Amino acid sequence: MNATIEAQELFAQLHDRLGLRWLAGQHGAQRTLEAVETIARRPSLAGYLNIIYPNKVQILGTEELAWLDGLDSRLRWETIERIVQYRPLALVISKDQPCPEDLREAAEEAQTPLWSSPNRGHELLNLLQYHLARVLAPRITLHGVFMEIYSIGVLITGESGSGKSELALELITRGHRLVADDAPEFTQIAPDVLDGTCPELLQDLLELRGLGVLNIREMFGDTAVKRNKYLRLIVHLSRPNADPLAGDGDGMVRLTGDLGIRRVLDLDVPLITLPVMPGRNLAVLAEAATRTHVLRTKGLDPAAAFLARHSQFLERGAP
Repeated sequence: MNATIEAQELFAQLHDRLGLRWLAGQHGAQRTLEAVETIARRPSLAGYLNIIYPNKVQILGTEELAWLDGLDSRLRWETIERIVQYRPLALVISKDQPCPEDLREAAEEAQTPLWSSPNRGHELLNLLQYHLARVLAPRITLHGVFMEIYSIGVLITGESGSGKSELALELITRGHRLVADDAPEFTQIAPDVLDGTCPELLQDLLELRGLGVLNIREMFGDTAVKRNKYLRLIVHLSRPNADPLAGDGDGMVRLTGDLGIRRVLDLDVPLITLPVMPGRNLAVLAEAATRTHVLRTKGLDPAAAFLARHSQFLERGAP
């Protein structure tokens, strides 16, 4: 389901920051803007008044109002009617300029939200475009614990009871930070960026079997939690095959690690699988996995270096 936002929601979210005032069209408060996935059909989210290719939020600055004032009465009314007939999410007048009465009447009749702001046009444009792009961006909720480990956003996943929350608590005691437990939300805010946040209901909380719900901020302080982080790595906790005849698995995995890719929205996120076994220090392993991921992003691959060294050794012959 595509993300949506109503006019009244946008007004409430930006009211204080932009000093918005609602001038007319209050009956259109529930007018909805929906994200459009097809680029060819995607309208501009916000922009200066455009009659040919209307924006979803139309900004009327000094020049736009002056242009309207320069039209004769018949053409002016036809133009104003066309503006509201396109059913924009809202019209915004910049710099708290006086609102033309005919524009106010047309907006009221068409139930088109008409707002005013003391900000200049380019300020409105930049903030509206940024805010709407984030609100309407593709998003998904994943099961796991989202952490910041060595300044890297790491999602810890695994089956129920695999020890995700216990691992997260151990990492927090080692100085790393919690972003979200159980149901982190990820938003694709750029072609190659997934921004992870915590639902308001779950903020600062971590649930562990036997202990119940813990408030991490109150227990460990403000530095133990983080509001958001970009997702760069997934660490998956997996119970190994219990069959004693199964062996140790692929020898190449022993060299390179159990690496993979998980598709999240439109991005491929690196995945490292850690076997869960009694006595293993998963916190140390998660830290090592994160450090190794950072090295790989810099082009340093210990396994590849070892294989190259091994090949050179075989070519020279054993001493």
